[in-house]
Amino acid sequence: MQKKNTILVVDDEDTNLRLMEAMLLPMGYEVTTAPDGEKALKSAQEIQPDLILLDIMMPKIDGFEVARRLRQEEKTRTTPIVMVTGLNDVEDRVKALEAGADDFLAKPVDMMELKARVQSLLKVKAYNDHMRDYQKKLEAEVEKRTEQLKHAFEEIKKYSLDSIYRLSKAAEYKDEETASHIERMSYYSAAIARKMGLDEDTVESILYAAPMHDIGKIGIPDQILLKQGGLDPEEWEIMKKHTNIGGSILEGSDAGFIKLAEIIALTHHEKWDGSGYPKGLEGEEIPLTGRIVAVADVFDALTSKRPYKEALSAEDSFSIISDLKGSHFDPEVVDCFFAIKDEILAIKNRYNDEQKSLFVQMVKKSA
Repeated sequence: MQKKNTILVVDDEDTNLRLMEAMLLPMGYEVTTAPDGEKALKSAQEIQPDLILLDIMMPKIDGFEVARRLRQEEKTRTTPIVMVTGLNDVEDRVKALEAGADDFLAKPVDMMELKARVQSLLKVKAYNDHMRDYQKKLEAEVEKRTEQLKHAFEEIKKYSLDSIYRLSKAAEYKDEETASHIERMSYYSAAIARKMGLDEDTVESILYAAPMHDIGKIGIPDQILLKQGGLDPEEWEIMKKHTNIGGSILEGSDAGFIKLAEIIALTHHEKWDGSGYPKGLEGEEIPLTGRIVAVADVFDALTSKRPYKEALSAEDSFSIISDLKGSHFDPEVVDCFFAIKDEILAIKNRYNDEQKSLFVQMVKKSA
């Protein structure tokens, strides 16, 4: 059964209220009355009528002010208002329209005119309600789909990062002790970048690019890469080529984070004082991302076991990083690194070498 439309009748004359009720009820409408402006405003908020028949000349709050207030409230902003008045002056009618009235009825009210005005405005109200509800449904659907797309995008990013980690480990999977090196140093790098005030898009790009810093090691012979003890000068020159090899592997991509990975692969072994490789860049000639990854990479190398050395303690490693400030490392990057010392240690503990990557386990089992 269709719900009846509710009409709020506002007039300070009880006779007029009873007369309007007598005309509207046989038409099939629910009728609520209010004897003054204050009660009208309260009733309008409580019952949210489909239409308001509003007298103009009332004590305390006249119809003009009531209309203005109704239009200011969210619940009654679009409710049709018909001014019922004995005033016929054009100026009064203009004032009523400016206050928010939609139509007029002259006193004494003609029943046929009342019926026509009410039916017409209720059709407008029904259409406005339909459009409002449709808009809300549309907004809810857009929000739902946006959330679904956002979730899907986050899943894609998660799996993309996982793929980057696994493919980057291909260059060094034979060395079990570096199984979590990729995760740790990439999160170290992102944390340092964030502390340095880089925007979140750049921080995320570094997180994705940093794992590929040593991708060029895939071109270094195993007898050099896994040698127990130090490298001789000739072997060291071969090892240093991994930066250029990595740059060559990554060059030419249109993807932003791959371009960034190329820069990192080429510059993360450059030193602040110009004594690094492959180009001997100095100070701010070295791209900031390369300077950031340099600190993250060396710290993780110091705290990790390698074929040629045992792992150092975190405190000893922090001390070495501090000693190399201004020579090997950008002083500002080192300061930011130490400012998030607790976060660095938390990352170190989260991605420890005992948690072997699935990639490494699968390769070992199939060997």
